Amino acid sequence: MRGTPPGILLIRSIRGRDWSFATYRYFVLFITFIAYACYHASRKPTSIVKSVLYPDPKRIPGQYPWPIGKFFIKENFVDNDISSLRYKGWAPFNEPDGPSKLGEIDVAFLACYSLGMFVAGHLGDRLDLRLFLANGMIGSGIFVGLFGMGYFWNVHAFWYFLVMQMAAGLFQATGWPSVVAVIGSWFGKRKRGLIMGIWNAHTSVGNITGSLLAASVLDYGWGWSFIVPGAFIIMGGIMVYLFLPAYPEDFGFTCLPGVASNLQETPNDEEAQITKGNVPRGETNVVSQHGMVRRRGVGLLEACLIPGVIPFALCLFFAKLVAYTFLYWLPFYLSQTGGIVGGILAGYISDKLGARATTAASFVYAAIPSMLLYRTFGNVSVNVNIVLMMITGLFINGPYALITTAVSADLGTHSSLRGDSRALATVTAIIDGTGSVGAALGPLLTGFLSTKGWDAVFVMLMIGALIAGLLLSGLVIAELSERTCNPMSQSSGQQSLGDHVTQPLLRDRR
Repeated sequence: MRGTPPGILLIRSIRGRDWSFATYRYFVLFITFIAYACYHASRKPTSIVKSVLYPDPKRIPGQYPWPIGKFFIKENFVDNDISSLRYKGWAPFNEPDGPSKLGEIDVAFLACYSLGMFVAGHLGDRLDLRLFLANGMIGSGIFVGLFGMGYFWNVHAFWYFLVMQMAAGLFQATGWPSVVAVIGSWFGKRKRGLIMGIWNAHTSVGNITGSLLAASVLDYGWGWSFIVPGAFIIMGGIMVYLFLPAYPEDFGFTCLPGVASNLQETPNDEEAQITKGNVPRGETNVVSQHGMVRRRGVGLLEACLIPGVIPFALCLFFAKLVAYTFLYWLPFYLSQTGGIVGGILAGYISDKLGARATTAASFVYAAIPSMLLYRTFGNVSVNVNIVLMMITGLFINGPYALITTAVSADLGTHSSLRGDSRALATVTAIIDGTGSVGAALGPLLTGFLSTKGWDAVFVMLMIGALIAGLLLSGLVIAELSERTCNPMSQSSGQQSLGDHVTQPLLRDRR
């Protein structure tokens, strides 16, 4: 039985009345934004502390990776005998194979994160998302903190740090399927792309916050750079437990007939048809007297069979491979800026066109000439380099952000589920989990190809973008055909890409 969050009960008792539907939606956006920003913040300590664990012998004295600098590190830090480990490093990472060990830790984290995503999505559609997300955040914070405790406990065993990162990766996997499922439950398709594009800025906010938190306490020992972000996500988990309204129906909000079936029959905005309390007798997707909705969760195989899931998952594999490889080179602030703009722009265009696949494919195709231009003219001047980097980052990150947010939410409430909306977390996990494998593979391929010259790396990136676009060809054709055959329906811009693809398939089945 799901219960009302304690914090909301307290707010109700103070106000003497409940919130409106619009207020709840703003509150959900705020809570989930903070929650996933905490997830990203807790992933940054490793990148900040690497320069301490394995000091680069080629580093110029006085220069440190952003945001480490005089603002966060005292000027006498490197001269302090207590802090001499900045030059000595920390065993076992200060040995000749230190970079390899750090790389193994990163790969182990990504592997556990990718595999854990499929399990987390499956569980997220069966458990209370509020409790599931809160436990995932608290578990992540504990293992991030335990990694940092290795400093205070004087741990030098590689297996200890490896196990902590693997466990943290598993708990981190609970985040994305859960927050997308919550947002998808509260927001309809009409403006989902734009709203989730703006909301997706939590990634950049979290990355910046985590970097600042980790760097600000590095002066006191690298262990604190893990403990503070770990405590930060634990506090976020407590906030989620106390305040997150995960399901609209638990607060009396439900849908009128036709809307409960994911609006297969209703071209207008479903959000305008949401009411509180009065539900016709016999409606299947209703609130019981205990505020609990009985809905069937779907399995991984069933979710994979939803039209559009596999093409988008494979597309994200290559899109994330390109994004994580290319954006890794960009200056931090440029990658975050380009990523935010790209996600918002892709979401807005897909809402206006009512065509997610066409928008995503257009962006990845546009990324190919932009990468070629950057490779050819990026060395002309600093200003040209910056402009081309931001343009390329926009086209690369746009489809990545669109697919992991609005597309996942659309397919998770697909009409083929026949009113069952409990596939949100599972579908999100399949798509983003597949993409995360590409994210891990990209840097590995880059390390191999870079020995043959950077032209080979750019060729790999452009081929990856081309494949990502081609994988969506069938869905793009279906969208364009639907718009050509039924322009009146498309003018509303409400139906998602997956519905366009499914309608003829459903008719065949019937």
